[in-house]
Amino acid sequence: MVAHVLRLRLALLIGSLRGDRRGRTLVTLAALAAVTVAVCIAVHTLGGAPVPVARTVTVLGGVALIIGFLVGPILVGAVDQLDPRRFAVFGVDERRMPWVLTVAAFVSVPSLALLAVYASVCAVAITLGAPWPLAVLMTIVGLLSTVLTARIGMAINALFLPERRSRELTALFALALIIIAFPVAVFFASMRWDGHVPASLETLTTVFGFTPFGASPGFLFAIAAGDTSLAWITGVIAVVTVAALWGLWAWLVRRLLTTTERPAAARERSGLGWFGLLPSNAFGAIAARSLVYWLRDRRYIMNIIVVPVAGVLTVFPLLVAGVPLEIAALIPVPVMALFFGWLPHNDVAYDSTALWTHVASGVRGIPDRLGRLVPVVLVAVPVLAVAIPLSLVFIGDLRLLLPLIGLAASLLFSALGISSIVSVVAPYAVSRPGDSPFQQPQRPTSRGAYGPAAAFLGAIVFSVPTIWLFVATIADDVLYAPATFWVGIASGIIVLAVGATIGGRIFERSGERLMEFVETA
Repeated sequence: MVAHVLRLRLALLIGSLRGDRRGRTLVTLAALAAVTVAVCIAVHTLGGAPVPVARTVTVLGGVALIIGFLVGPILVGAVDQLDPRRFAVFGVDERRMPWVLTVAAFVSVPSLALLAVYASVCAVAITLGAPWPLAVLMTIVGLLSTVLTARIGMAINALFLPERRSRELTALFALALIIIAFPVAVFFASMRWDGHVPASLETLTTVFGFTPFGASPGFLFAIAAGDTSLAWITGVIAVVTVAALWGLWAWLVRRLLTTTERPAAARERSGLGWFGLLPSNAFGAIAARSLVYWLRDRRYIMNIIVVPVAGVLTVFPLLVAGVPLEIAALIPVPVMALFFGWLPHNDVAYDSTALWTHVASGVRGIPDRLGRLVPVVLVAVPVLAVAIPLSLVFIGDLRLLLPLIGLAASLLFSALGISSIVSVVAPYAVSRPGDSPFQQPQRPTSRGAYGPAAAFLGAIVFSVPTIWLFVATIADDVLYAPATFWVGIASGIIVLAVGATIGGRIFERSGERLMEFVETA
């Protein structure tokens, strides 16, 4: 069985070099080979570096490598050539298939590149003083952990995600990658080593060295530094990690071999866009409809574009007024968070006559209120995730990361909660669907300007405790930073929950009034 699967694997590799896609495959292989060579050369240069520097680079690099092999198949949606379900029709032994597929997984271009990188790390560890038998053994453990992680990622992708990856699901994965990767990249780019490992980076390395992600390289350089106790701890963690990954992989293989494929109707849902991706309930339907509107209607798109521009433009008047640059650079993030939360304060009016679908279907108020907020959150969170670290790098103080996140969360969620109430209490006339977003409506059915002002000022009022803590963090002591973060998150979520509940109750009782408004406004 092993020989047969390996022959099939080699045949698939050779077959990828034939056909119409041969040129693209060769370019991809050449690029991967170049990157692998560059990484191996960079790793070998660590042989002349101090052990703490080599440990930091390899541990954090190993963490990134394992996470990449885990989430890579999920993000890309690649077809698994070694999917256990492909072998189910041959009556294979469920107990033998996990290790057969694991051996076959080493016969691939990414696995060969991974082998080269791990061999380079092993060589550096031996150069710095690690005994070669232990170094080779732990390198094998790390390599096996990474390969098993990749196989588990493929299995999760096959079990829980659609075979035909929709653009919407890919967009969500891309947003998640931006939210996580960009702040991390900015954090590392802002580090100044000056010949030694920064204290914050050393702490991060120690923490990750005791996790399953970084235990293997942590052992190599702990034993090279002569720290026997640390080496034993990380070595045990690495071995336990391999055993746990193997147990999970064996369970997934057995699950895939004994579970029937999803029916065709479930796969066809991917053609429905957001409606096929989101849950099949009132919240999912309203969120999908709102996403379609926000991403296609010029009126919504213009609102989204204006918010980041308005946030950046607030800096220039402050600088002209004499505000220090370090303070002025912190203003755009809270302003953008506040305006993002303020955007849905009149979403009922933007619905126009389409509101009848909500009223006629008898949808409850809370799913309506929360579903309408999904597009704003999906746009606001990535934008703020990029803006926050950029602002802190610009002023050169990453200690304000937690306070700024707390302040932005408080303003965003508080404004969303109050907007959920204002949109059903005081809607006002807007340009109709298809009209220019800059066209000013002239209709007497609006309820005045107190609705937008209430949503704007109310969010600021409910964020006063977080604002006070943020100012105290800047002026007095960074010890206020954790309190600012947690108070901002908690107060924002509470206001959002209360606002959605109250707004939902009002929506359920005001269906006729809202229908009359959208018909005449």
